Amino acid sequence: MTEPKPDMFQNAGQHVATRPAQSRSAKKGDEWIDDLVGALTDPIIVYPSGWQDTLPDWIKPQITMERLIMNIRVLKEGGVPVGDTEALAYIYPRTMEAPMIEQWYRIYMYVFNQAMKLKKTEVPEDLKSEKLSDYDMEHLNELKRWIYGRRVKHRKEKARAELREGLQVKEGAEAEELETSSVQPSFF
Repeated sequence: MTEPKPDMFQNAGQHVATRPAQSRSAKKGDEWIDDLVGALTDPIIVYPSGWQDTLPDWIKPQITMERLIMNIRVLKEGGVPVGDTEALAYIYPRTMEAPMIEQWYRIYMYVFNQAMKLKKTEVPEDLKSEKLSDYDMEHLNELKRWIYGRRVKHRKEKARAELREGLQVKEGAEAEELETSSVQPSFF
């Protein structure tokens, strides 16, 4: 699923308003289960680009694993169940199109390093980025909340479509039953 995040890479000096992350403990059990199932079934949201189909093969299973880990972490600490690998998957296609502003380069290198750490792959010294400023971290968290919102929106739209399809099948079966029942009773 690909929907562009408006002006994500152009807002270099602008402050982006953020909402506090919703605590998982405040959510109902059904919503937590939906998030857990969503960790396995939600689409990977990527920046819409000609490069969106070029994600490395290792990244997709790592996103699923990290979503499960993040769901447990969010249950205890609050926040949103989107990890650094998922943020990396979103930003990656954008990096292939044109150079990004310095802020998003720092964020990209940070999430890349975190994903490599989870993958247990050593990163060369000149590419290491272990820490973000509070300002950059705020933007990364905003991106994660936005990605999570797109995932939930897709999940709800899919559930509504399945419900509509189920109702149409049911109505079709009832109409077929009415058609096949004879109008005049048979006596023989």
